[in-house]
Amino acid sequence: MSVAPIHLVGTDPRLFDPVALDQLERTAALPGIARVVGLPDLHAGRGIAVGAAYWAPEHLYPHLVGGDIGCGMALWETGGRLRKFRLDAAERKLHGLDGAWDGDAVAMLAAAGLPADLADASLGTIGGGNHFVELQRIEQVVDADRFASLGLQANRVWMMVHSGSRGLGQAVLDAWTARSANAGLAADSDDGRAYLAEHDRAMGWAVVNRRVIAARFLDALGLDGRCLLDICHNSVTPHAGGWLHRKGAAPADRGLVAIPGSRGDFSYLVEPLTTRADDALHSLAHGAGRKWSRSDARARLSNRFRIGDLERTALGSQVICEDRQLIFEEAPQAYKDIARIIADLEQARLIRVIARLRPLISYKTRRP
Repeated sequence: MSVAPIHLVGTDPRLFDPVALDQLERTAALPGIARVVGLPDLHAGRGIAVGAAYWAPEHLYPHLVGGDIGCGMALWETGGRLRKFRLDAAERKLHGLDGAWDGDAVAMLAAAGLPADLADASLGTIGGGNHFVELQRIEQVVDADRFASLGLQANRVWMMVHSGSRGLGQAVLDAWTARSANAGLAADSDDGRAYLAEHDRAMGWAVVNRRVIAARFLDALGLDGRCLLDICHNSVTPHAGGWLHRKGAAPADRGLVAIPGSRGDFSYLVEPLTTRADDALHSLAHGAGRKWSRSDARARLSNRFRIGDLERTALGSQVICEDRQLIFEEAPQAYKDIARIIADLEQARLIRVIARLRPLISYKTRRP
């Protein structure tokens, strides 16, 4: 049995989780997998390592994309000026954002070329897990010339939206898993084409979802804004004559990339470099990556901290998370050091950092 080569992006391979490495090795042994890359935020997932990219010449593996097809990050520069921004005033405005959107979902989907039957009450909602909306400010302009050439402004409030396809992507995965377990599909087959069609609809839905979420938050805050980037990190796309599966991996071939830290750490606006891009299958880390599982985070932190302790971060930002379990599961302590992730990507000559962003308000969920 042939095993695909595995390339790890990181200055110290000893820091990678052995469980995640075992998962990479098992995936590398799947029929038709030809290359595997583990990125600096690599961590163990539900049978599949997250923070990885997998290339196959002829096969599609739905489980390597996972259930949240199209999950990704959108970054907005708002028209709000920092000197007028007040944390407490903004926090009071962020209500009514977890329920169903009252806009025209059918029209939004139609504008994106998606069918009306994909409209449901989850469109425009963040969802659970590690999804969030974060209001931010520019902490440091690292590459002033590139920042200026992009027409960016450091005196504005910024907003990052992290969400995906909600139940739609999971339904796609469940249907294909029920049919073929984790077996691969020949891309050039009826099944392969059918999966790709469903995958692409979920991808499109996720992009629309982030747009609606952003519009809801901007409207609540009385702001306008422009979207600087929207990238997906759970997908399968054509690449080099084959198929590139990204599981928790940002694309390095779609322009600017936002790489968030934990809710209590900085995020980074970066530009992919092309010189060594193929070494990492044209993929980048999509965030800090988990250090502890959700259950471990709850066990480690619930006896050390009160909920109120976790509603403010070491950087002075505010956390809105009224789910008593989730606030522990997504605590900053449960994540890796984002500065090290970025340093590994720079050392591998995969990115140029343009700016570093500081969190102001991290929104997860709020009770009605």
